[in-house]
Formats: sequence, structure tokens, C-alpha cells
Amino acid sequence: MAYLIKALGVKEYLPAYLEPLIQDHDFQTGVSFASGGTGYDPLTPKITSVIPLSGQIEMFKQYIEKLKKMVGEDATQNILTKSVYLISASTNDFFISYSTVPIRKVEYDVPTYDKMLVKLAVNFVQEIYKLGARRIGVLSGPPVGCLPAQRTLAGGALRTCSEMDNKAVQLFNAMLKQQLQVLASNLPQARMAFVDFYNPLIRIIEAPHQYGLEVTDKGCCGTGEIETLVLCNKLSTTCLDDSKFFFWDSIHLSEKGCDIFVNQVLQDLVTNLF
Repeated sequence: MAYLIKALGVKEYLPAYLEPLIQDHDFQTGVSFASGGTGYDPLTPKITSVIPLSGQIEMFKQYIEKLKKMVGEDATQNILTKSVYLISASTNDFFISYSTVPIRKVEYDVPTYDKMLVKLAVNFVQEIYKLGARRIGVLSGPPVGCLPAQRTLAGGALRTCSEMDNKAVQLFNAMLKQQLQVLASNLPQARMAFVDFYNPLIRIIEAPHQYGLEVTDKGCCGTGEIETLVLCNKLSTTCLDDSKFFFWDSIHLSEKGCDIFVNQVLQDLVTNLF
């Protein structure tokens, strides 16, 4: 997300709203309410012990009140309506809540779970719209079945992409895109952008050399097959050249991977939001 903000020319670094040393000027130029590991499904942040989307909405409300005290009602409204809002969720819903810790798989089949996620995503967009957001970009789900960790867990001895997981995400993406189009036509002054996080990644994974990459089935950290987050630390071994790896760990893109992805989607994002 930070790479998209930088590419849009907003600022070099997007501070967290909860950053203890955050400055007043940061409130006027943009902050992040994100909590890594969360999802649309309220079960996901419970499993990962992070802030749910409902908590992020509450932080956004607090932010608005603080902004009003800094710059006044009119200036706050101007900032809210002209700002860009980027939403990225669903990866952990599929990877954790539906697959790795398959609690939801017992309760829902794929179409039903996808419908639930889309409804929750639409509700979230409507919530921030009510609070003043007008330019809203929503990232689709990525090819979860091709994440190095999921290749290890569900890809068999050859660690191939899990087509079952990818098809679940594809259905979710199709439904989400349709519902965002409906929202855009029904919410006055709203500019919606569906940011395809799936197809660009598949293209890169299948033809890495076209993008200057060599490895797309493993991360740079450790074995590259399962380690992520705290398992990737200063004691971990790493690859010799991370610029050749699409993934940094077994789930997250490398810096080079992020740059390549942003270049794939930036123009469509700008066209849809401005």
C-alpha cells in the first residue's frame, strides 16, 4: 500500500495513525489505519490478534475529530473529499480463516463464504463513504494459491499453485468488482477503483524474466517456503540478491515485487479516481 501512496506522489512515507511520534502535518497529508493480518471476516483478526476493520473505522472517526480541531470543519471536509482511500483485505481471510485454520470451511462452501466477504467489503466502503470518503480504491484478492506458503501447505510435493484457493479468490474478485460498480453508480460524487491484485501477480509469476526476476515460488527469507513475519528477522538467512525474488517472505512481496506491481496498476487507478 505504501508503494501505491508513493507512486501517487502523496508522500514518501505513510505513517501509522497510532505512531507515537506522528506529527500534526501528517494528519493533513495522510495516515494509515491498517493492521497487518486483518481481513473482512471478523474471525480473521481474532485468529491473528490484530485490529479488526471495525476498530479501524473507529480510529478514522477519531482522526476526523482531531483534524477538525487542527484545521476547522470546512478544511477537514475538503481534505476528506479530496483524499484517496485505499483498502486492502481478503488475503488473510482466504489464507488463514478459510484454508490454514479451516474454521470457515466447515461452516461455508466457497460461494457462500465469498458472498459474505463481498457483503462485508461493501459495508466497509459504505461506512467510510458516510464519513466523507469519495475517492476509494479497493484491491482485489491476490492469487493466494500461488503464495509460497500456500504452495508449501497445499501445492503437493512439487509445490504448484493451489488451484482450489485461486478459484475461490477469482470468484470473490468477480463478485467484488460487480458490487463496487453498483456502489459507484448509487453513491453521489463517489469515484471507485477496483484494483486488480490478481492478474498482474499471475502474469509476473508465470513470466518472471520479463520483469527482471528469477524466483517467484519462494521468498528471499530463510527457506522461502514457509517463513513469514516474525520468522523473518535479523537472525534469518536471506537470499544473496532480493531484487531477483518476487516475494520477500512466504507471503509478502519483495520491494522489487511491489515496484513491479505498482507499475502494472497505477495508470488505471489514477484514471478511475481522478
